[in-house]
Amino acid sequence: MRILVTGASGFVGGSFMRRFAGREGVELFGVGRRPANFENYARIDLSGDFDIPFSPDVVIHAAARASPWGTRAEFFLQNVQATQNVVRFCERRGCPKLIYLSSSSVFYRHEHQFNLTEASPIGPTFVNEYAATKYDGELAIGHYSGDTVVLRPRAVFGPGDTVLFPRILRAARRGQFPLFESAGTPAVGDLIFVDTLCDYLLAAAVQPKTVGQYNLTNAKPVVIQDFILDAFARLGVRTPTRRITVATAMRAARVTESLYRLLRLKSEPPITRYGVSVFAYSKTFDVTRMLRKLGPPSVSLEEGTERFIAWQRAQP
Repeated sequence: MRILVTGASGFVGGSFMRRFAGREGVELFGVGRRPANFENYARIDLSGDFDIPFSPDVVIHAAARASPWGTRAEFFLQNVQATQNVVRFCERRGCPKLIYLSSSSVFYRHEHQFNLTEASPIGPTFVNEYAATKYDGELAIGHYSGDTVVLRPRAVFGPGDTVLFPRILRAARRGQFPLFESAGTPAVGDLIFVDTLCDYLLAAAVQPKTVGQYNLTNAKPVVIQDFILDAFARLGVRTPTRRITVATAMRAARVTESLYRLLRLKSEPPITRYGVSVFAYSKTFDVTRMLRKLGPPSVSLEEGTERFIAWQRAQP
């Protein structure tokens, strides 16, 4: 099977390329914006029309602007226009199966949400431009002539992470990570280890009858703040002592975001409503469809956490 992986210079795409490099019966070709040390790789900007000397049986579209902050134009270019160009490429190449790596954030609201399914309502408003444009990408995929799979992973973590935990660890090491207090129960959420996600991507690629939409998690929700504090302790990061209510944090985030937009600052604000929401509101998923069609997680949450901690300890 010949598999094209977009976003191969990123966290998930690169992890997939490394995990299945040399796998018997699988030939990989990766494309990405940045340089990458893979045998079959091309540096390509998907926001423009493109072509490559590779005819895939399956395309895994993992390329995206994965950030909680940015302009609408930036997110549209990298998440919507790029997806439209991938669809056009596939149409020209005989309509290979197209797997779109979306995001569970398309469902999110600034409130507790439990047991979300593939049929749970999406929109019309979104928590940020990333979520909005990932859903716009899903709509673009819907116009494709061939078979499609839309995968919505929740909170991907593991070795090579450049998005989720690095932000949290940087804030904690600077003494800028607070403990959030709310009147209700602590926020509970699902996560997914990156190797588990990669194995699900391969399963979706090789199973001919696997099409449609799937929410992906490690099928083991955790208390988010406890999970983070345990990681801090194991990494020797000082436990935060500053406490802030969710309501106060949300007000501060709203004001900060407004100032950054007013002043047209390009850097990411130190606090965003999306960032607060991750720790303040529960997000759990019913993954019955995932378990039935793609099988149980290949790497348990406990083992994945051990691997991530070991990798993080080895970083400079």
